[in-house]
Amino acid sequence: MFLENTVNHKEQFGWIEVICGSMFSGKTEELIRRLKRAQFAKQRVEIFKPQVDTRYNEEMVVSHDANEIRSTPVPAAANIRLLADDCQVVGIDEAQFFDDEIVTVCNDLANRGVRVVVAGLDMDFKGNPFGPMPALMATAEYVTKVHAVCTSTGNLANYSFRKADNDKLVLLGESEEYEPLSRAAFYKAMLKEKVSQMDVDAEEITSKKKAANG
Repeated sequence: MFLENTVNHKEQFGWIEVICGSMFSGKTEELIRRLKRAQFAKQRVEIFKPQVDTRYNEEMVVSHDANEIRSTPVPAAANIRLLADDCQVVGIDEAQFFDDEIVTVCNDLANRGVRVVVAGLDMDFKGNPFGPMPALMATAEYVTKVHAVCTSTGNLANYSFRKADNDKLVLLGESEEYEPLSRAAFYKAMLKEKVSQMDVDAEEITSKKKAANG
């Protein structure tokens, strides 16, 4: 259970909390839990999300379990700095979709005495570090890595495997497009995809050779 930092009213600096993990791991659920606790304590809270995230609602941050909290969609990280004036707590969902300036924005807010709670995917569908998340995790005081359950093995899952045939880095989706996999299951799935692609390439080369030979 994550416990908030002890509040010292003489301390001028805030801090950054990062909640990361794969899809279906409960990142947004945990973000909403922390922010609602802050709202209940009557702290001044503002929540932001990238404008591209319109899966459930254009204005609400919504978890897979349908919990929700009102947010402000913004096109770029710089907008957060402008809109977060006079806040005690700032929440940011889907941070991986923001530009790299999100790291500077979060640190600037923390340096102004704001508690910043950030949630996002730590890896993309290929298993690579996702966007600004590594830098956010490095500069944060607290990092919570949450896990899903692997749909293949039942073990803890920390990879988001894309089932859809699409190579775009940003592809919004749910269980029809993605599934959480463990390291072993993800490695096997990626290897299977690679072998399948090699077979397709081989068939194309054979077809071209036959066409060239008439």
